[in-house]
Amino acid sequence: MNRPFIDQRERSDISDPSQFSPIVSHNRAQSLAYAVDGCRYMLRWQKNIRILAFVTFAVASLAIWLGLSVLEMAVLALTVAVVWLAEFFNGAVEAVINLVSPDVRPMAKVAKDVAAGAVLLAAIASIVIGILVLGPPFSERLGLASGGG
Repeated sequence: MNRPFIDQRERSDISDPSQFSPIVSHNRAQSLAYAVDGCRYMLRWQKNIRILAFVTFAVASLAIWLGLSVLEMAVLALTVAVVWLAEFFNGAVEAVINLVSPDVRPMAKVAKDVAAGAVLLAAIASIVIGILVLGPPFSERLGLASGGG
């Protein structure tokens, strides 16, 4: 059914979220508490996040040991943040799919697989960027860099 105008009840910009959810934050402190709860959930239940935390610590330690520039550190920080964000969005997608589709359904699997694929792409990109940023100074530090140019 084509309707030229959106019914006022269907406009998201005027929808009051408290009408649809019993959990609505009414202050910044409560919003922060919900965000911390989300982080705690991910660290407790998502094993890949614990692996990512270890890798993040290792990359940061290596970057400091290599004495990377501020710009190189920023590139690594942004790269790592993208992987963390992808993992968190993947966790959110999985939770919603499990909520709305507790039975095994082909499209639920597609949604989960696509979200996991986004994490994989982010991880591959971060590995490539990590090699490009960390590789030359690491080789130099170990005395493996070629002196010719």
